[in-house]
Amino acid sequence: MKLPLLILLALAMAATAYVLIRGVILMASGKDVTGQQSQQWMRKRVLYQAIAIAIIMLILGVASGAGH
Repeated sequence: MKLPLLILLALAMAATAYVLIRGVILMASGKDVTGQQSQQWMRKRVLYQAIAIAIIMLILGVASGAGH
């Protein structure tokens, strides 16, 4: 059970890093005058971070349940 959760965590972390980098590149390029696209990328980043945190909580729950 822990291995699939660890794989999901790695994917969520990679997605978070990808979206963060894309958002920073977009902001640095100056092509997004209104900032709307940058906001969309940052909202996605927050979503992926929340997913990663939820997976971490599941992993901790599984680990603590296995000890009992």
